[in-house]
Amino acid sequence: MKNVTALLFASVMLASQACNTSDSGKDSVATANDQNAKKDTSNASADKKDTVVNAMSVNDDVAKFAVKAANGGMAEVALGKLAEQKATNPKIKDFGSMMVKDHTRANDKLKSLAAEKNITLPTALSDEDQKHVDDLSKKNGKDFDKDYLDLMVKDHKDDIDEFENAAKNSSDSAFKNFAATTLPTLYKHLGAAKAIQKSGY
Repeated sequence: MKNVTALLFASVMLASQACNTSDSGKDSVATANDQNAKKDTSNASADKKDTVVNAMSVNDDVAKFAVKAANGGMAEVALGKLAEQKATNPKIKDFGSMMVKDHTRANDKLKSLAAEKNITLPTALSDEDQKHVDDLSKKNGKDFDKDYLDLMVKDHKDDIDEFENAAKNSSDSAFKNFAATTLPTLYKHLGAAKAIQKSGY
């Protein structure tokens, strides 16, 4: 009887662990987006709004921009730290340091703003961006330098598109201002990455 009980207990524990693993394996960005969507009562019925007691409503479009910006900022910091360690060209090392410094500052502003607006931000990189970090961490020398710069140019073009859209169209004035004031830094980063590429490093 004891053996049967122990076997049943072990089975329950394994099932529980499997469920937990499944939940914890979810992309951090997707998790944040899901949590924010549940807080969005802008299009909800009166009944649903009544269930959100003492909670600040979240605009899902604004939250999606915040989540994307936070993930992108974390990625730039992680990749910048890699460049500080692995880049062979001093210009690229310096560029990586600039990424860490500037994006850490922007990330801190974004975290503060998100907290004020009841927006959940990702706590880890998306699977896609983590793959970029993992792939680059395996490269060395000129291969690393080239692939890092290529990624920086692409990422900053994408970031600029997102931030320009938010600066023009965001329904939240605080995030609209955040996007507008961050854009000059993103333009500077893109210009610096292109200049290093052009120099032939």
